[in-house]
Amino acid sequence: MVQERPVRVERRLSAILAADVAGYSRLMHSDEEATHAKLTSLLTDAIAPAIAEHGGRIVKNTGDGFLAEFPSAVEAVRAAMQFQTRIKELTSDDPEDRRIAFRVGINIGDVIVEPNDIFGDGVNIAARLESIAEPGGIYISSAAYDQVRGKVGVEFTDLGEQSLKNIALPVRAYALQLPDALPIVSFLNMTGRFPFRLWPARGVRRARIGLTIAFLLLMTGGGVGYWYIRWGEPQPLNHRLSIVVLPFTNLSNEPEQEYFAEGVTDDLSADLSRIEHSFVIASSTGRAYKNVDPKRVGRELGVRYILDGSLRRTESMVRINARLIDARTGAEIWSERVDGDWAKSTQLQDIITGRLARRLDLELTNQESRDAEVKRPNSPDAVDLTMRGWAVLNQPYSREQLAQSSALFERALQIDPGFPKALVGLADTLAVEVNYRWTDAPADQLRRAENAVDQVLSQFPSDAMAHFVKGEIQRAKGRNLDAAIGEYVAAIAINPSLAPAHGALGATKIRVGRSAEAFAPLQMAIQLSPRDPLLNTWYFYIGHAHTHLGQYEEAIDWCHRSIAMKPFWIAYADLAAAYALTGRESEAQAAVAELRRLMPNYTVAQWLQDGRRWSDNVAFFAEFQRIAEGLRKAGLPE
Repeated sequence: MVQERPVRVERRLSAILAADVAGYSRLMHSDEEATHAKLTSLLTDAIAPAIAEHGGRIVKNTGDGFLAEFPSAVEAVRAAMQFQTRIKELTSDDPEDRRIAFRVGINIGDVIVEPNDIFGDGVNIAARLESIAEPGGIYISSAAYDQVRGKVGVEFTDLGEQSLKNIALPVRAYALQLPDALPIVSFLNMTGRFPFRLWPARGVRRARIGLTIAFLLLMTGGGVGYWYIRWGEPQPLNHRLSIVVLPFTNLSNEPEQEYFAEGVTDDLSADLSRIEHSFVIASSTGRAYKNVDPKRVGRELGVRYILDGSLRRTESMVRINARLIDARTGAEIWSERVDGDWAKSTQLQDIITGRLARRLDLELTNQESRDAEVKRPNSPDAVDLTMRGWAVLNQPYSREQLAQSSALFERALQIDPGFPKALVGLADTLAVEVNYRWTDAPADQLRRAENAVDQVLSQFPSDAMAHFVKGEIQRAKGRNLDAAIGEYVAAIAINPSLAPAHGALGATKIRVGRSAEAFAPLQMAIQLSPRDPLLNTWYFYIGHAHTHLGQYEEAIDWCHRSIAMKPFWIAYADLAAAYALTGRESEAQAAVAELRRLMPNYTVAQWLQDGRRWSDNVAFFAEFQRIAEGLRKAGLPE
């Protein structure tokens, strides 16, 4: 008898959002038709658009609520914030006893998937959290909180362990603190509008305040005028890296370029959202603010930064101009121009957005670092110190620079021992020091670096920078370099714009004896970030790959490019060997002199020892020995 194969159950990890209407039975009893009509309107005008905009899907409606699924906890929380805020706006004029308010619960869990439903404890926990939430509130589980902390621009209240009905173990819950809108009274007369911001008020009291101020303005301002009351703009987000990408202007008025400009806007919003601790307004919202005063955009969206730009095509060339604006002052902080070949438009969009995203990551970090030093020079918090640490680390590498960034990360971790961005920064600094032989205790440093980055990855497995740094640690060990390559590939899969991961992938290809494969990722790193602080390092590794392949003229060219950007001790080693192996003795001796100036008393034996430390690959070390022979010919002491 043939045994039937069991039916495969489809499962996946999802963010689950459960919502229902508080007091639904009472509302339906009071006025069935009006409640049903209002609920349908809210689902259509507020809830469905927010869920779709943030990549979710409504799995099913439950009469008085719904169940939705998202691929990301961050997007689930952003969608909930968006529709809860919109519902408050749409119901603000309704009588309090007839006002519809949703309660929301969000959890991350492994769910069983069917065409029209999802099942499992992950779903049940979201539903139970929703049942204890306040009307208009959003409660999330600790599993969801770990994924969204520092990424959604709002604060959470820790509610402690909650015993939920039919859930075996207590669940730690957090309540999201939605900002309260403030009313604004505006008066317009012959001289223009005068806005006044008032304290929070409700219903009739708010209207009376507005009427009183409007009357006083009319009496004292003279002339013909009228007044009106409107809800205030959102308060500035409690988030230092909040940004909106406005639609890029198509200066050529060709429809195909309009689509291209929209694509750049959408991709940039997505790429910037991958920057750790960033809060990026959805591109669909940004489109509503085309050609609007930057200060107004900042007020109404509550963001600190605005990115806008233009696109112009001239024959086969397309030019993108982008600028970063401080929404508080309207001042331009930074600008960038990117040119590309229109014939390669399928690749061009990825290159343009990747390049701008990497540059913006660096610029935003520098800007926040400068702000912290000016505003809080004597009492920096963990975020201030971490931003300053990254601003230093994002400079061309040197012993002094790495020591300075390490000290800043250490101070940040004294304030907040679990701060992820500081842990990743410290781990990166320690790994770089080992990779460049600027430490006397490599094993201890790598052990500490690995503990720090593993702590982050255990909570945030999709942190691209943490995967990159994990790769740097594996590369510094010089063993099991395939694991390092795997980490770089993982980082690039999460964030294709992460230029350092492309560069490190190319460098590691050399160490596994596949130097010919190093050029493509290194060129991609350069293409993504042509003015990167790591550019001299990437230039060197291209030269190093040529040296390993015996292509000495090319090696000389790229080593000179690296040195021209910033003197780099190992570039002089390759340069000396390449000159010697092509019979140019005087140039080889000059390169050795510079090498020993930067690395006093360096010898051929140390070069070979470094090679064994960097990789145990047989092909790599055979090529490394050939470079050692060149160093001997150049006059480096044995």
